[in-house]
Amino acid sequence: MYLLTEIVLLSPLILYACFRIRRLFARKLLKHAATAFFLLLVAGYPVAETLSHDSGYAWAQYPMIAGYISLPYLLYIVLTVIASDLIVGLLHWPIRMSPQSIRRLKTSRLLLIFLLPAAVVAAGAVNNNRLKIKYYTLAVPNRSSKLNELRIAFASDFHLGPLTNPRLMDRFVQKVNALNPDIVLIGGDVLEGDRLDENLVEYETQFARIQSRFGTYAVPGNHEMHGENPGEFFKRSKITILQDSVVTVGESIYLAGRNDGRSRNRKSIQELLKDIPDDLPLILLDHRPIDLDAASNSNVDIQFSGHTHDGQLFPVNLLYPMRYQLTWGYLQKRRTHFIVTSGVQVWGPPVRTAGDSEIVAVDLILRD
Repeated sequence: MYLLTEIVLLSPLILYACFRIRRLFARKLLKHAATAFFLLLVAGYPVAETLSHDSGYAWAQYPMIAGYISLPYLLYIVLTVIASDLIVGLLHWPIRMSPQSIRRLKTSRLLLIFLLPAAVVAAGAVNNNRLKIKYYTLAVPNRSSKLNELRIAFASDFHLGPLTNPRLMDRFVQKVNALNPDIVLIGGDVLEGDRLDENLVEYETQFARIQSRFGTYAVPGNHEMHGENPGEFFKRSKITILQDSVVTVGESIYLAGRNDGRSRNRKSIQELLKDIPDDLPLILLDHRPIDLDAASNSNVDIQFSGHTHDGQLFPVNLLYPMRYQLTWGYLQKRRTHFIVTSGVQVWGPPVRTAGDSEIVAVDLILRD
C-alpha cells in the first residue's frame, strides 16, 4: 500500500499537472480528453491491485499490467510538467515570443510531457528484467568454526505472481548455481500471499533445482505473512523456513531467522538469541532492515535483509533514508555487518528506475 500512499501525497501535484496540460491544449474537446486521461492514470493502480487480489481470469493480466504501469507513468508526467514549467519560466521571462513561437513551444512541450515519461518507464521496465550479481567480501571471527570460508548466495523479494516473467525463475536458478554457493539464503516475499496464482508447482520445481553444500534457508516476508501458510510451498521447494528460530549449519555457523515485523508474536532479537553461545559465527535473516541497533548490540556477525527495493522509483527512493538506516547496500555497526538487497523483482509496477534487480554473493572469510 506504500505506493497508494504516494498517490495521495502527490495528489496536489497531480491536479497541478492536469491543470497545466489542459492549458496547453487550445480546443475544449482536447482539454476534456486530457482530464479523462489523467483520471484513467490515477485509477489505474487501484484497479490493478483489485484485479491482482480478486481476479482469476486470464484476461485480467493485461489491464493489470496497464494499471500498474500507469502509476510510474503518471509520476514522471507530473515531474516533467513541473520541470518544463520551471525551464520555460526561466527562458520566457527575459524574451518576448511571437504567437507562432508560443504555439510551437506548446506543441513541443506536449510531446515532451507525454513521450519522455513513456521512455523513462520503458527503460525502467528493461532495467527491472536485468538480473545482476552484487558481490561482497566480508571477514568475521572464526571462533571454533570448522570453516575457513563460506560463499553465500542471498536473494529476496521475488513477488512471484501473475505478472512474473516466465523465464525469471530459470534465469535466477542458473545464476545462483553458477556461483557455486555453500549456502543459499532467501530474505522473504517469495510469494504474493493472497494473490491468485497457478504457477506454484513451477516455482517449487525451480527452487528445488538450487544446488548448494548446506541447502537453502528462508524467512517469511510481509507478503507471506498476510497470505496462507507458506510452509508447504517452502517444503516442496526444498527450502527450510526459519520463523523466529535458530539452526546450526554444518556444525560451523549459527543461522537465525526472524518472523516479519507484522507478526504479532515476533520475538525480539534478544529473545531469539538468548540461548545462543558466542562460539560460532552467527548470521541473521530479517526481511526488513530494522532493529539494526539491537542486532549490532548482540552477537550477530551479519544480518541480511530486503524489503526496500531500494525505493524502486526515482525520486521516491530519496525518501527512504527517512524510513530505514540502510535502504540498500552495506553498512557496519560495531561488529555487525548489514547487507540489504534491492530484490530479485519489484512489487506492483514492473518498472525499476531506482536500483537494480539483483542476487547478492558474499565471500565470507572466517579469520582467527
